[in-house]
Amino acid sequence: MADWHAPQGPFDIPDVPNFVPRRLKPWLFIFFVIIIQFSGGVYLAAASDMVGTTALMQEDILMAGYASLIGLAINFAVMFRIKFRFSNRTQLLVAGIVLIAANLICANTESVPLLVITCFITGWFRMQATLACNSTIQLWLTPVRDMAVFFCYVYILVDSVIQLSGIATIYTAFFSQWEYMHWIMIGLLVLMMILVMLLVKPVRGPMFIPLLGIDWIGAILWAGFMMCFTFICVYGNYFDWWDSGEIRAVALLGLVCMIINLWRASFLHHPYISFRAMRNRNVIRATIIYLVFFTLIATEHVFEHTYAANILGFDETNLIDLNWYVFAGIVVGCGFTYLTFALRRWRYKTMTAIAFSLAIVYLAYFYFFIDYGVEKEMLFLPLFFRGAAAVIISIVFLTSIVQSGLPFQVFPQALTINGFTGAVMGATLGPAIIGEFLRHTMAKNASLLGSAITDFNSDTTHVPLGQLYGLVQTQALVVSMKEIYGWLLIIAIFSLMIILVSYGPLRPAAFFPKWKTVRRTFRRIVRLEEQARNTAETV
Repeated sequence: MADWHAPQGPFDIPDVPNFVPRRLKPWLFIFFVIIIQFSGGVYLAAASDMVGTTALMQEDILMAGYASLIGLAINFAVMFRIKFRFSNRTQLLVAGIVLIAANLICANTESVPLLVITCFITGWFRMQATLACNSTIQLWLTPVRDMAVFFCYVYILVDSVIQLSGIATIYTAFFSQWEYMHWIMIGLLVLMMILVMLLVKPVRGPMFIPLLGIDWIGAILWAGFMMCFTFICVYGNYFDWWDSGEIRAVALLGLVCMIINLWRASFLHHPYISFRAMRNRNVIRATIIYLVFFTLIATEHVFEHTYAANILGFDETNLIDLNWYVFAGIVVGCGFTYLTFALRRWRYKTMTAIAFSLAIVYLAYFYFFIDYGVEKEMLFLPLFFRGAAAVIISIVFLTSIVQSGLPFQVFPQALTINGFTGAVMGATLGPAIIGEFLRHTMAKNASLLGSAITDFNSDTTHVPLGQLYGLVQTQALVVSMKEIYGWLLIIAIFSLMIILVSYGPLRPAAFFPKWKTVRRTFRRIVRLEEQARNTAETV
């Protein structure tokens, strides 16, 4: 039986009619992916505009944005099962309908629970539609199914769209209103659906695999745990951390979800995330690296906007223009990783050391040069290095999970763990830690700086008290940021030294199995589930 989407001869996509030129077929699916990735429940770049025109808080919008990432990550464990159950046409049309509904809801609702649930569902369908497109053109990108090559494409597309989406959102809000971004994306999604109905045929794989044996209860519990974790990190400072009954209650709920998940994984044949995936050495290593690395560069969420807006006086358009610097770093980082890691097979250790070195340059630049008179162009270098470092780490350790030796039925579970730690925990835990550190450090420095302002200081007698307070807070903010950048720089250098002295000869050799092999694997799982169910009913 011929492999699905892999006919003999030149690459072709049987889902697309032959009147479409063969060379244009892959670009059609890339166009679909770009529209899907641009579409989100909420657009975090417009958070300040949403706060100003709705009853929502900054934390509410962040929680909704991270809920989308949780929905995206939780989908990994079952995305291949859904792919083999429905055709690409069905997946894209359903995802388009859901994303259109999500944009309508998020543009008009002020209900936080509805916003969070909508964004969670949006993340799920964005991931499924993205897989439907990317898996279709995988053999076009890498005929040998080399995942190091494939992930370079994935990250240059996804991470670039994140930066470009922020730019588009701010300029849309600047020239009109932030709600118009939702209407623009609705129009693009309608265009995508029209193209899908005209140019994509309902081609289903040669082997129908029903959705049997999926641990949906486990999926809900894992999503609940991650929601609780994210809630604590996002709302912790607002509710005063553990002094708040809300934070303690959510922490207890998250702990209960985790305990139930681990208990169920001990006896279920096919839990949503198995112990085999949790205990895998590459998964554990990736988790540790993600948490350390993204905590080191978490200053992007805590400091950069505050520094550029409050200290340098940038308006929203100048602030979002900084995304172009990060975008350039992402493009160069993906290109560098493709040439060195994917093609020349540089070691995992080498690539990790390079990423941490770039993070050190980013932290050192801000530590030595942070000041009141920094020009916008001077921020190009650190933001460029941050974008390149983050994308290198992401590509390298996602590839390591493919190369971890896990059987294919467990491999998607490892991807879910990778999504939890890299996309969710990495984006929430670091900012929570750095934000709390900044709060205490700033209070200490403000106290020290304010001690010089007394009635006996003749230089301050003619200055209004409110202006004096503002000057002290501004100076304390700059000093505190410099101090925290220094501590993070020390930790980054120490981490790099550990990486350099460690023994790591492994080189990338991660190849995706053929689609017919994947189908046989899932078909065998479904058959075993059917046999177990029939046996239980007989007993």
